[in-house]
Amino acid sequence: MPAAQKDQTQRQDDTDKTVPILQSGLLFVNFFLIITALYQLKPASRSQILEVIGAKDLPWVWIGSALTLFVFINIYNRVLRRVGRLRVVLGSALLAMAALFGFRLGLESGGAVAPIAFYIFVDLVGVILVEQFWSLADSIYSTRDGKNWYGMIGTGGLLGGMAGSALGAALIHYTPLQTPDLLLVGAGIIGLIFAITLLLSRRGYYRQMQGAADGISHTAWPYQSSSKRRRYLLLIAGALLMAQLVSPLVEFQFMRIVEVSFPEREARTASLALFFSVLSGFSIFVNLLITPLILNRLGVLAGLLAQPLMLAAATVGFMAQGGFISAAVMKIGDRGLSYSITRSARELLYIPVDQLVMYQAKAWIDMFGYRSFKVVGAAIILVLTQWTTLARDLLSLNWVILISCGIWMLLLVALYRHYETLVRPVPAAVEPVATR
Repeated sequence: MPAAQKDQTQRQDDTDKTVPILQSGLLFVNFFLIITALYQLKPASRSQILEVIGAKDLPWVWIGSALTLFVFINIYNRVLRRVGRLRVVLGSALLAMAALFGFRLGLESGGAVAPIAFYIFVDLVGVILVEQFWSLADSIYSTRDGKNWYGMIGTGGLLGGMAGSALGAALIHYTPLQTPDLLLVGAGIIGLIFAITLLLSRRGYYRQMQGAADGISHTAWPYQSSSKRRRYLLLIAGALLMAQLVSPLVEFQFMRIVEVSFPEREARTASLALFFSVLSGFSIFVNLLITPLILNRLGVLAGLLAQPLMLAAATVGFMAQGGFISAAVMKIGDRGLSYSITRSARELLYIPVDQLVMYQAKAWIDMFGYRSFKVVGAAIILVLTQWTTLARDLLSLNWVILISCGIWMLLLVALYRHYETLVRPVPAAVEPVATR
């Protein structure tokens, strides 16, 4: 090969290696900023809504949030098919910024409408921004490249949760900014996200991969799979949805304690932001150090059981002592492990499933099942605390959590037995010995 051609080939190879590094770095920063922005808004939305309606009426807001998301997804997908993915992503960022400026003004006017709408908006924008990000990332990478880079990019989100919450706590504690001002900080961060997304698109990184789907999927349950695998998928759904059923019960307990412990708005916002930072830091620690140890040495079942076991133990501790620290430990046992070891173990469960069936099942669970079971969890709280006299205190709800954790663990054990039968290697057929 001539020297000039060899040099050109070497430069092309160097370029091919540099481009994925550059675009992955930009995506890391982009995802970091998305989660940073969300964790400016989450403490503000939680603190603000406690200011106007209190924790006892939060289940109604959760039901309204789930119903709003179901309606919005259908509208969003129709717009997406007409306008195109990249334009919708950029437009969503601009609309989110405008909405945050509007909510900033609305929160100063008093009343409960603006805080409730803002709370639902934060839940909605959290789903949309994250889904949009991964949709665009899927248009950049092949499956092979995604396996190489998605772990690093996803770490940006965990770091963003910790940094964003810490920033919010610091702004409230050390500057004259108040809770509504965090909306403007979030809007500014979303502006940076808009700029990075536009930069990536103008450099030609975003392209529609052949066969890629537009929109937020809400695929129907995959009834076409075999009966054995359908039972397996139903057990996966049952176990994961039990976790989602328990989550609002834990959240309700936590928010009741926050409401009592921090009656002043700014102190409540700073404490919530600091808590979310600790929660994200705990998830990073578990994800990097504990998850590989448990999954490699103790196996998938141990990874699956870690969340309900820790949650049950934390609930017993809360029943014994109460207070903000005990409630925070219970919340970390729920969400902190859900974002780390449970997610890793859950992905292993999908490996024995056909890819198309897996996609349909995950889409149904993530977009329909989770929200539906959160509505069920909210309804259970309303039945026990408002519509009947079965559970007028937090202690009674703790027993519901413990019973639910027991059912959850039984489902996980049954699920693991099915998992073992699917991943167990099929013994090779023994050929008969030929006789002479």
